[in-house]
Amino acid sequence: MIVRTLAEAERGERRVLSKGWESTRLLLKNDAMGFSFHITTIYAGAELTMHYQHHLESVYCISGEGQIEDLGEGRIHPITPGTLYALDKHDKHILRATTEMKMACVFNPPLHGREVHNAQGAYELTDAAAE
Repeated sequence: MIVRTLAEAERGERRVLSKGWESTRLLLKNDAMGFSFHITTIYAGAELTMHYQHHLESVYCISGEGQIEDLGEGRIHPITPGTLYALDKHDKHILRATTEMKMACVFNPPLHGREVHNAQGAYELTDAAAE
C-alpha cells in the first residue's frame, strides 16, 4: 500500500516548478501503478500551449477558472471546478488560467519524476517512462 500526503510531497523532490505552473507528483513510474497522478497548479494568467505526443492525460479541475482550447477542432471549453477533460487523442491544446487553478492529473504512460514540457509542449518519452 502506498500512502502519501500532498503536504509531504510538496516539500520534496516530487514538486516540480516550471513557467506558468507547478506540479506535485504523488504517484510516478517507480510506484508501479501503470499511471502517474499529480496535483498541478496553473498560475493565474498563464497560457500554456501543450501537445502530449507520447502521453494520454486526464485532468479534473478542483478549483479556479480558465479555459482549454482544442487546436485541432478550434473549440474553446470553459474550465471550472468539477470539470474533467481527457486528452484521448494526444490533442494539441492551449490551457488558459483566468484565476489560479488546482488540477488533479493522471498520465499514461506514467511520468518518472522531474519532467517539464519540451519546445512542443510535450513530455519526452524517456527510457524510464517506456519500460
